[in-house]
Amino acid sequence: MLSQYMEEFEQEPFEVGEFIERLTWRTNNELQNSEDFNPVALHDTFIQTIKDLKILQEKQQSKCERLEESLRQEKESHAKKIDKLQERHQVAIDCFSQLDEKINSVAGKIMHLGEQLENVNTPRSRSVEAQKLLSYMAEFLMAGPVIVNDIFSDAQRLHEAADVIQKLYAISQDLPPGKFAESKRKIEKKYDEVERRLIEEFATAQKSEDIERMKTLAQILSQFKGYAQCVDAYIEQSQMQPYSGKDIFNGIVPMCKHHYEIIKKVFANPQQVMSKFILNIYQLKLHQYAMTKLDDKKDEEKYLRTLYELYSRTLKLSSDLQVYMSTIDDDLLQKLTQQIFMKNLSGYSDMEIRCLTAKCSTELEKFYSSKKHQKTQTTKGFRRNMEVLIATRANINIAAIEDYGGETFLSEELAINMLQEAKASLKRCRLLSTEAELPGNAIKLNDILLRFLMHEHVDYALELGLQAVPIAEGKVFPQLYFFDVVQKTNIIVHLLDKLCNTSVIPCVSNTPKYSDYVFKKRILMEQIETKLDQGLDRSISAVISWVKVYLQYEQKKTDYKPETDVDTIASAACLQVVQNLQPVIVQIKKCVDGENLQNVLTEFGTRLHRVIYDHLQTMQFNTAGAMCAICDVNEYRKCIRELECPLVTQLFDILHALCNLLLVKPQNLQEVCTGDTLNYLDKSVVRQFIQLRTDFRIIKSTNYLKGIIE
Repeated sequence: MLSQYMEEFEQEPFEVGEFIERLTWRTNNELQNSEDFNPVALHDTFIQTIKDLKILQEKQQSKCERLEESLRQEKESHAKKIDKLQERHQVAIDCFSQLDEKINSVAGKIMHLGEQLENVNTPRSRSVEAQKLLSYMAEFLMAGPVIVNDIFSDAQRLHEAADVIQKLYAISQDLPPGKFAESKRKIEKKYDEVERRLIEEFATAQKSEDIERMKTLAQILSQFKGYAQCVDAYIEQSQMQPYSGKDIFNGIVPMCKHHYEIIKKVFANPQQVMSKFILNIYQLKLHQYAMTKLDDKKDEEKYLRTLYELYSRTLKLSSDLQVYMSTIDDDLLQKLTQQIFMKNLSGYSDMEIRCLTAKCSTELEKFYSSKKHQKTQTTKGFRRNMEVLIATRANINIAAIEDYGGETFLSEELAINMLQEAKASLKRCRLLSTEAELPGNAIKLNDILLRFLMHEHVDYALELGLQAVPIAEGKVFPQLYFFDVVQKTNIIVHLLDKLCNTSVIPCVSNTPKYSDYVFKKRILMEQIETKLDQGLDRSISAVISWVKVYLQYEQKKTDYKPETDVDTIASAACLQVVQNLQPVIVQIKKCVDGENLQNVLTEFGTRLHRVIYDHLQTMQFNTAGAMCAICDVNEYRKCIRELECPLVTQLFDILHALCNLLLVKPQNLQEVCTGDTLNYLDKSVVRQFIQLRTDFRIIKSTNYLKGIIE
């Protein structure tokens, strides 16, 4: 049992509650034959378990004491061993200190001896070297051709020959020119020959990428006057390889990175050599490549794209290569870039203006050609106004209105094409123009865009749209296309604003040209908004005028004053008006946006209310007719709910309340007039509606209208 307890105690985690539960469960299982709960047996089990646990505790306690004693003995043993090791370590440190002192003493003596030997050997080696130089010098001082010494003819001794001839050349510079002219000439000739051989050896080592030999030869040549030729030879041979195919930009940075690592190992002045390496790329390779690409100016658009691409890639290349330039050459690459493209940038702005003008003009011509339309002068505003006046006053149509079959002559695709061309031009302008010329060039390009897109396209379409708005003159519902013109104009203006914010304003902000840009744009937008307002006003007027004319001719007097009882339904004229107005409201909500939408819907609703109100004032109503009138007003109310305009809704609610005056019993008129809806209205308005009742004369003779008519 004790072993079982140990197994349970060693489980992780150990829970006392679970242990007691298991003990109880086992006790109950042993007594499963008994039907009742036996607390005595459970108590005995607990007592026995407690005794077992005490015995187990005593065993574990004695085991712990034995382990602690063993641990203490091991600790004392290890402590003694550590003390012995520390004593031995201290002895080793003392021995090391003594040995170090002896080594320093011996080293000092050796250095002193070396200095003494050097003092003795240096004059001797110098004397030997001077003797050799004198022997070589004697050969050059002798009359006649130079006897070629082994040192100059043996290729394996080229380094030694270079050292000798370099010293001889330095000595010869101090000789007087008269007597030693011939000797000096011989030395210089041999000097040039050795120098040439060194450069050839350097080139050979470069081909085989023998870095150590290149480094050795470069160090030797650094003492020669032709050291620059060595650098030139390295650069020329390094740049003879193709620059990653036809596009040289892709290969320049990797090539410079590769050779910079070599230059750092080979040359003593790597920054200067690398600067010259890059300078050679710009002045020869890049300049020639750019001139070849930009040689053909017949296709100006292609030329400008190529110029932008080359210039931008050259600037990026300069940024990537700046890490290899010395601090004193910070602006060298920028100057080199300007030198390469100086000729091309001088006449850039004029070509850009010509190109954008030609592209926009071509786009316009293609568009109108696709519509088979010949642009005409749009100076018919006065004539249009006279036609409207005559048609309104005399009720005759003196000229047919051309609506071009519903064509708006506005194209989002055309606008996008023009904006893309302008965006590309402005993008090139920001890169290729100087800081002083940028604002002026950007304004010129923006003016071209405004001229073709807004003046010659949008403004022209608005003029045609204004002329095409019909004059309501009969029962036929007018065809309205100006709302489509408004929608497309708004889209084009939004696209233009987006381009201006991203491409024009950054070029002119914080410059005197910004005020010029803002002024021109404000004038243009005011002109566009004025014509849009005129077109919307004419379109609404056409619809409202049709409603007025249609109700005038189609609304029968008997609709509101039937001689017999009829079904209480809306009149045919009302239903036709509502049927025609619903698509107009949908079209307005689709084509107009922003605050303008609410203003247009409000204007439309108030005018419609005025027409219907005036129309009802021309009628007489009996009880059945009043029911029909209320049904008509309800139809109008359903229609204008689509306007979502509180003011218009309120107006028609009041009109509905006024129509109730035509229906209520005479004795209830006073109560209705003082209701929440009509109480604040002018009494004359209420009186006018009451007078439309067929029984008004009878009511007037009673006291029902007391306080209303007075």
